Amino acid sequence: MKKSTFLILVISLYFNTINAQLKAVKYSDGNQVLNGLSVKAAKKSSQNPGILLLPAWLGIDNASKEIAQNLSKLGYTVFIADIYGEGNYPKNTSEAGKQAGFYKNNYQAYQKRIQLALDQLIKSGANGDNIVAIGYCFGGTGVLEAARGKLNVKGVVSFHGGLGKDAARPSETITAKVLACHGADDPFVSKEEIAAFQQEMRDTKADWQMIYYANSVHSFTNPEAGNDNSKGAAYNAVAAKRSFEHLLLFLNEVLRK
Repeated sequence: MKKSTFLILVISLYFNTINAQLKAVKYSDGNQVLNGLSVKAAKKSSQNPGILLLPAWLGIDNASKEIAQNLSKLGYTVFIADIYGEGNYPKNTSEAGKQAGFYKNNYQAYQKRIQLALDQLIKSGANGDNIVAIGYCFGGTGVLEAARGKLNVKGVVSFHGGLGKDAARPSETITAKVLACHGADDPFVSKEEIAAFQQEMRDTKADWQMIYYANSVHSFTNPEAGNDNSKGAAYNAVAAKRSFEHLLLFLNEVLRK
């Protein structure tokens, strides 16, 4: 049996033997109520590694909940951030585009909401100096903002996220390690945006990796995205499995356990 196949088998068995419970957490940004979810590590560790999870543009969804629960079973305390806040949750993709667009254009507001969620992760029991931020789609953009904003995370992992920033913004040194997991056929991220991101990584002296997944478009990790690549967003089971393995390798390298 191949090592990677054995790893997936062990993970699958492990997931099925432990019931990880998500806990609702109410916090705030001034008068704006935020509703996140936390789940404690199934195994206690002196290093208390933590993972901040930034969900896709529709907000906290089934995919982010499942990922958080699975990671908790591997020994990580996880907090799923609420970026939009109570009363602002999008009902459809059109509303999601407007909400996400606001934070992409107002990156400092996005960074603040991420920091508030990071604070909640620490309150949940994670070591504040032993955290990685991961994000999907809109959340994938967010974790790059966490790195650009020098939030106290040791690394960030962006899954099919937007990679760009305003060219007028200065590029400063990035100390967090960066992993970008990208669908090779994603129609929503241009070649120019990819080139600009890679140049930014070089200019900021970042320790970065970018992995492309064949035959994959946007949202390739989300089983609810359907399977029609022609729509630009679709689930790809092979890419989802491979990117999860790459996440685990990254976490093992970056976080102390």
